[in-house]
Amino acid sequence: MAKTSELMEELMPAPSGNKTVTARLDELGIVLPAPPTPLGAYVESSDAGNLLFLSGTLPVANGKLVLTGRLGENLSVKEGKEAARLASLNALAIAKQHLGDVNRLKKLVKLTVLMVTTGPFTEHAGVADGASDLFVRIFGPGAGHVRLVYGVQSLPIGAPVIVDTVFEIEASPPLGAEQ
Repeated sequence: MAKTSELMEELMPAPSGNKTVTARLDELGIVLPAPPTPLGAYVESSDAGNLLFLSGTLPVANGKLVLTGRLGENLSVKEGKEAARLASLNALAIAKQHLGDVNRLKKLVKLTVLMVTTGPFTEHAGVADGASDLFVRIFGPGAGHVRLVYGVQSLPIGAPVIVDTVFEIEASPPLGAEQ
Protein backbone atom coordinates (compact mmCIF):
# COMPACT_ATOMS: atom_id res chain seq x y z
CA MET A 1 0.00 0.00 0.00
CA ALA A 2 1.30 3.47 -0.89
CA LYS A 3 2.25 5.92 1.84
CA THR A 4 0.11 9.03 2.19
CA SER A 5 3.05 11.22 1.15
CA GLU A 6 3.42 9.19 -2.05
CA LEU A 7 -0.26 9.64 -2.84
CA MET A 8 0.04 13.37 -2.16
CA GLU A 9 3.02 13.60 -4.53
CA GLU A 10 0.92 12.07 -7.29
CA LEU A 11 -1.84 14.63 -6.75
CA MET A 12 0.31 17.74 -6.47
CA PRO A 13 3.64 18.78 -7.83
CA ALA A 14 6.27 19.33 -5.18
CA PRO A 15 7.74 22.78 -4.90
CA SER A 16 10.41 23.09 -7.55
CA GLY A 17 13.89 23.64 -6.20
CA ASN A 18 14.51 25.22 -2.83
CA LYS A 19 12.00 28.04 -3.20
CA THR A 20 10.86 30.32 -0.42
CA VAL A 21 7.30 30.32 0.84
CA THR A 22 6.80 33.69 -0.87
CA ALA A 23 8.05 32.26 -4.19
CA ARG A 24 5.71 29.26 -3.87
CA LEU A 25 2.74 31.53 -3.10
CA ASP A 26 3.61 33.67 -6.14
CA GLU A 27 4.03 30.57 -8.31
CA LEU A 28 0.61 29.33 -7.20
CA GLY A 29 -1.00 32.74 -7.75
CA ILE A 30 -1.92 33.06 -4.08
CA VAL A 31 -2.15 36.44 -2.37
CA LEU A 32 -2.49 36.21 1.40
CA PRO A 33 -5.48 38.03 2.87
CA ALA A 34 -5.22 40.60 5.64
CA PRO A 35 -4.88 38.70 8.91
CA PRO A 36 -8.14 38.41 10.86
CA THR A 37 -8.51 39.92 14.32
CA PRO A 38 -9.19 37.89 17.48
CA LEU A 39 -12.81 37.36 18.52
CA GLY A 40 -12.01 37.46 22.24
CA ALA A 41 -9.39 38.01 24.93
CA TYR A 42 -6.49 36.03 23.45
CA VAL A 43 -3.62 36.43 21.01
CA GLU A 44 -3.74 34.80 17.63
CA SER A 45 -0.16 33.57 17.66
CA SER A 46 2.56 32.56 20.09
CA ASP A 47 5.97 31.08 19.44
CA ALA A 48 8.05 28.87 21.70
CA GLY A 49 11.49 27.80 20.56
CA ASN A 50 11.22 26.80 16.93
CA LEU A 51 7.44 26.33 16.95
CA LEU A 52 4.70 28.82 16.10
CA PHE A 53 1.26 28.06 17.54
CA LEU A 54 -1.79 29.77 16.05
CA SER A 55 -5.23 30.13 17.55
CA GLY A 56 -7.93 28.51 15.47
CA THR A 57 -8.56 30.39 12.25
CA LEU A 58 -11.91 30.80 10.58
CA PRO A 59 -12.98 31.16 6.94
CA VAL A 60 -13.32 34.94 7.07
CA ALA A 61 -12.60 37.59 4.44
CA ASN A 62 -12.71 41.32 5.02
CA GLY A 63 -13.79 40.71 8.62
CA LYS A 64 -16.85 38.67 7.61
CA LEU A 65 -17.56 34.96 7.80
CA VAL A 66 -17.69 33.72 4.19
CA LEU A 67 -19.78 30.63 4.82
CA THR A 68 -22.10 29.30 7.52
CA GLY A 69 -23.92 26.03 7.86
CA ARG A 70 -23.53 22.39 8.70
CA LEU A 71 -21.75 19.77 6.61
CA GLY A 72 -24.12 16.95 5.74
CA GLU A 73 -27.10 19.28 6.05
CA ASN A 74 -26.79 22.47 4.00
CA LEU A 75 -23.08 22.53 3.08
CA SER A 76 -21.35 20.26 0.58
CA VAL A 77 -17.93 18.69 1.00
CA LYS A 78 -16.71 21.04 -1.75
CA GLU A 79 -17.92 24.10 0.20
CA GLY A 80 -16.36 22.77 3.41
CA LYS A 81 -13.09 22.12 1.59
CA GLU A 82 -13.03 25.72 0.32
CA ALA A 83 -13.79 27.00 3.84
CA ALA A 84 -10.84 24.96 5.20
CA ARG A 85 -8.59 26.38 2.46
CA LEU A 86 -9.62 29.98 3.26
CA ALA A 87 -9.09 29.40 6.99
CA SER A 88 -5.61 28.05 6.14
CA LEU A 89 -4.80 31.15 4.09
CA ASN A 90 -5.80 33.21 7.12
CA ALA A 91 -3.44 31.09 9.24
CA LEU A 92 -0.59 31.89 6.85
CA ALA A 93 -1.49 35.61 7.03
CA ILE A 94 -1.37 35.49 10.84
CA ALA A 95 1.98 33.67 10.73
CA LYS A 96 3.36 36.33 8.39
CA GLN A 97 2.13 39.08 10.70
CA HIS A 98 3.67 37.40 13.75
CA LEU A 99 7.02 36.56 12.17
CA GLY A 100 7.37 39.62 9.98
CA ASP A 101 8.42 37.33 7.13
CA VAL A 102 6.43 34.33 5.93
CA ASN A 103 9.69 32.83 4.66
CA ARG A 104 10.61 31.98 8.26
CA LEU A 105 8.03 29.18 8.07
CA LYS A 106 9.88 25.89 7.53
CA LYS A 107 6.93 23.50 7.53
CA LEU A 108 3.53 22.74 8.94
CA VAL A 109 3.96 20.32 11.84
CA LYS A 110 0.37 19.72 12.97
CA LEU A 111 -3.02 20.52 11.52
CA THR A 112 -6.31 20.15 13.36
CA VAL A 113 -9.55 20.77 11.50
CA LEU A 114 -12.84 21.04 13.35
CA MET A 115 -16.06 21.17 11.37
CA VAL A 116 -19.75 21.52 12.18
CA THR A 117 -21.43 18.35 10.94
CA THR A 118 -24.53 16.25 11.22
CA GLY A 119 -24.23 13.02 13.18
CA PRO A 120 -24.16 10.75 10.12
CA PHE A 121 -21.57 12.86 8.22
CA THR A 122 -18.43 10.81 7.47
CA GLU A 123 -16.51 12.82 4.86
CA HIS A 124 -14.35 14.75 7.32
CA ALA A 125 -11.11 13.86 5.54
CA GLY A 126 -12.33 15.32 2.24
CA VAL A 127 -13.16 18.64 3.90
CA ALA A 128 -9.82 18.76 5.76
CA ASP A 129 -8.00 18.14 2.49
CA GLY A 130 -8.84 21.75 1.60
CA ALA A 131 -6.29 22.75 4.23
CA SER A 132 -3.83 19.88 3.78
CA ASP A 133 -3.68 20.25 0.00
CA LEU A 134 -2.83 23.94 0.32
CA PHE A 135 -0.02 23.32 2.80
CA VAL A 136 1.39 20.46 0.70
CA ARG A 137 1.45 22.71 -2.35
CA ILE A 138 3.35 25.35 -0.38
CA PHE A 139 5.75 23.24 1.68
CA GLY A 140 5.88 20.08 -0.45
CA PRO A 141 4.83 16.51 0.33
CA GLY A 142 8.24 15.73 1.84
CA ALA A 143 7.61 18.25 4.63
CA GLY A 144 4.52 16.28 5.72
CA HIS A 145 2.24 17.12 8.63
CA VAL A 146 0.20 15.19 11.14
CA ARG A 147 -3.52 15.84 11.19
CA LEU A 148 -6.52 15.46 13.45
CA VAL A 149 -10.00 15.99 12.03
CA TYR A 150 -13.35 15.82 13.75
CA GLY A 151 -16.95 17.01 13.67
CA VAL A 152 -18.49 19.19 16.35
CA GLN A 153 -21.92 20.56 17.25
CA SER A 154 -21.07 24.26 16.84
CA LEU A 155 -18.19 26.72 16.35
CA PRO A 156 -17.77 30.44 17.11
CA ILE A 157 -19.90 32.95 15.14
CA GLY A 158 -21.54 30.13 13.17
CA ALA A 159 -18.36 29.14 11.33
CA PRO A 160 -18.53 25.76 9.60
CA VAL A 161 -14.77 25.09 9.96
CA ILE A 162 -11.84 26.04 12.20
CA VAL A 163 -8.23 25.29 11.30
CA ASP A 164 -5.68 24.97 14.12
CA THR A 165 -2.01 24.96 13.09
CA VAL A 166 1.47 24.49 14.52
CA PHE A 167 4.42 25.48 12.30
CA GLU A 168 8.14 24.89 12.59
CA ILE A 169 9.95 28.20 12.14
CA GLU A 170 13.44 29.45 11.41
CA ALA A 171 15.13 31.24 14.28
CA SER A 172 14.93 35.00 14.00
CA PRO A 173 18.21 36.67 13.10
CA PRO A 174 20.08 38.12 16.08
CA LEU A 175 19.58 41.83 16.66
CA GLY A 176 22.06 43.83 14.64
CA ALA A 177 22.84 40.91 12.31
CA GLU A 178 23.10 41.75 8.63
CA GLN A 179 20.32 40.40 6.46
